[in-house]
Amino acid sequence: MTQGPVTVAVVFVVYLAAMLLIGLLAYARTRDLSDYLLGGRRLGSGVAALSAGASDMSGWLLLGLPGYAYLAGLEAGWIAVGLLIGTYLNWRLVAARLRAATVAAGDALTLPDYFERRFDDDTRALRVIAAFFILLFFTFYASSGLVAGGKLFEAVFGLPYLYAVGLGAVAIVAYTFLGGFLAVSWTDVVQALLMLAALIAVPVAALAQSGAAGLDAGLSAALLNPFTDRNGDALGAIAIVSLLGWGLGYFGQPHILARFMAIDRIEGLVRARRIAMVWVTLTLTGALLAGLSGIGLIAPPLAGADSEKVFIALIDLLFHPLLAGVCLAAILAAIMSTADSQLLVASAALSEDFYKALLRPRAGARELIWVGRGAVVLMAAVALALALNPDARVLELVAYAWAGFGAAFGPAILLSLHWRAMTRHAALAGMLVGGVTVIVWKQLHGGVFDVYELVPGFLLSFAVIVLVSRLGPRTA
Repeated sequence: MTQGPVTVAVVFVVYLAAMLLIGLLAYARTRDLSDYLLGGRRLGSGVAALSAGASDMSGWLLLGLPGYAYLAGLEAGWIAVGLLIGTYLNWRLVAARLRAATVAAGDALTLPDYFERRFDDDTRALRVIAAFFILLFFTFYASSGLVAGGKLFEAVFGLPYLYAVGLGAVAIVAYTFLGGFLAVSWTDVVQALLMLAALIAVPVAALAQSGAAGLDAGLSAALLNPFTDRNGDALGAIAIVSLLGWGLGYFGQPHILARFMAIDRIEGLVRARRIAMVWVTLTLTGALLAGLSGIGLIAPPLAGADSEKVFIALIDLLFHPLLAGVCLAAILAAIMSTADSQLLVASAALSEDFYKALLRPRAGARELIWVGRGAVVLMAAVALALALNPDARVLELVAYAWAGFGAAFGPAILLSLHWRAMTRHAALAGMLVGGVTVIVWKQLHGGVFDVYELVPGFLLSFAVIVLVSRLGPRTA
């Protein structure tokens, strides 16, 4: 950061202090595991909508997506289209049914708990497999947030990358540890509004500085054509399907689905959906415009993994240190709003789905809360170890985890809510096929194997669930 590092630091300290205060307030209202994991199912529609959006988008919205648009132009728009469609369908097809189904299933607090109760699985296989995939893929997902935080603190304060990642991890863990779901949801509202303000302000300021003609001068015809890559070569069907395929991931993201489970009234979901769609549309558009703006304004050009710092570079270029601090705090907000949710869901998998279900069925409320808090610290430590590579790319880490959840859980969630004939064996087979397909497909390259691993994982999982339900033993 070339201007006003002290001013920016003050803004960061004030922001982090506010988040910690929210954590302390939520701590006072957290009495049992239901409060810690789902806020007692008392989120209002506005909080649920903004919290779902903020926990969904993460640091990749202000780092990864602008960086992709900076390198590839409107090719990146296909991801935004896929995400918009996926967001809408998730609210329409899943939200209300999942809220009702988890209450009907004995007040299930987690997805593994829901699957076990929905299919009367006394073998515990569904719970264990689902919890395993949550822990596996959230480790990568949470590490992406820590990488993003490291890049932010490194760029702003000139800290060595390893110290920067550690500082980000401590900030995120502090209020998640204290306040659980309520702290995460309340802070998400502040973070969502900060993200929205920054993603509107930066493109508008860039346009004001360069003018439409100046901005357009930095963009080649290839970058402005969504059907070509940056070199002007036509995008193939595999590339377009892969980018649009991001939308399939929504149906299986535990940290987003938790917001549906936690809303206070099913009737509030219509209003929540409208708020969510407005927020997502504006923020995705702003992220794309910010990346495109950087092409003509930033010199010398950013290369490689540094392309994901385009939003930070634009803030440094365009704003007074005080406003720059607020916009940079929005990046920190994006990182924290998803990483905290991920740590909390992973904590739920350890405390509710392993510790309580398998080891200590009679554990008391306070014991389970402290086990959950310990799980937050443990998962953060594992994610931190993965984030220590300074060359890691935020978008790549997010893409892998997003695919894992979308393929392992998406078809199982959709069909379990809409098709009573789905069986326990089918749910288990679908999860395994979806999750394993993502893991294996990621290692393969060339031809059809270049398609984003979420797409084959989702389709194969869906097909297996239908086939096993139709042809296999009737278990539910």
